[in-house]
Amino acid sequence: MQVGLIGLGKMGAFMVERLLRDNHRIMAYDLNENAVRSIEEKGATGVSSIEALIEVLETPRIVWMMVPVGDPVQQTIDTLKPYLSKGDTIVDGGNSFYKDSRRRAGELKTSGIYFLDVGTSGGVWGLKEGYCLMVGGDKKIFDHCEPLFKSLAPPNGYRYIGPNGAGHFVKMVHNGIEYGLMQAYAEGFGIMKESDYEIDLPAVADLWGNGSVVRSWLLELLANALQEDPKLENLEDYVEDSGMGRWTVAEAIEKNVPAPILTHSLIARIRSRQTESFSAKILAALRNQFGGHSVKKK
Repeated sequence: MQVGLIGLGKMGAFMVERLLRDNHRIMAYDLNENAVRSIEEKGATGVSSIEALIEVLETPRIVWMMVPVGDPVQQTIDTLKPYLSKGDTIVDGGNSFYKDSRRRAGELKTSGIYFLDVGTSGGVWGLKEGYCLMVGGDKKIFDHCEPLFKSLAPPNGYRYIGPNGAGHFVKMVHNGIEYGLMQAYAEGFGIMKESDYEIDLPAVADLWGNGSVVRSWLLELLANALQEDPKLENLEDYVEDSGMGRWTVAEAIEKNVPAPILTHSLIARIRSRQTESFSAKILAALRNQFGGHSVKKK
């Protein structure tokens, strides 16, 4: 198939490479000219603008976006829309908020343009392992684009989820669960690090990946990280969040679904970014006031 891909960051560029392996014809654009030149060396056709991208695509066009969440997505759609024709399709493979995707699909539909929201999991390992794809939108457009999904995903690694927004909704919950799993591993290995035993943490991570009920790909990645730096001395204890965990927790609250583990894992990330906790100082001050408990002063 022929597809135009906008956004040649780590995931976007790797997705182009994976599509090229199956002889799809890729027209690629990125604001970074070096990224375009690099992907041309892999076999894609690079273009210098969104307008040029639309001109070289055969109709009905498929334009796949891999751009940062938020304003860049909307700006890209707004730029694309005047050049697209009835029957063309825009695919958002990023981590957009599902309600935004549902709105965008409705707005594009008035111009006869289709929209697929594709929750994409796999990160920088996707080139080798394939991407897990969660697709929302019109089923007939999913069917039309299915050869692309087959090339990008491992066996059984893509699925039609439902109407517009469903793909990004499921990806949002996926990332919320990911937060919880990562936090559980972090706490467990933290306990082992402080134990009375000289536990070989890289060895344990590797061991648990073989037959244990807690084995997972995340655990394999943890084993890799600990092999490279057993005490993680080269890392700061500072953890960002992409925003999807926040959306998952907000959705849980809105739907009255208790999600204490996912919520705690999000709060733990936020706490990691504080050099000092004023809340903790309040707790220390109160213990000192009512019980005369000792405090540490600067």
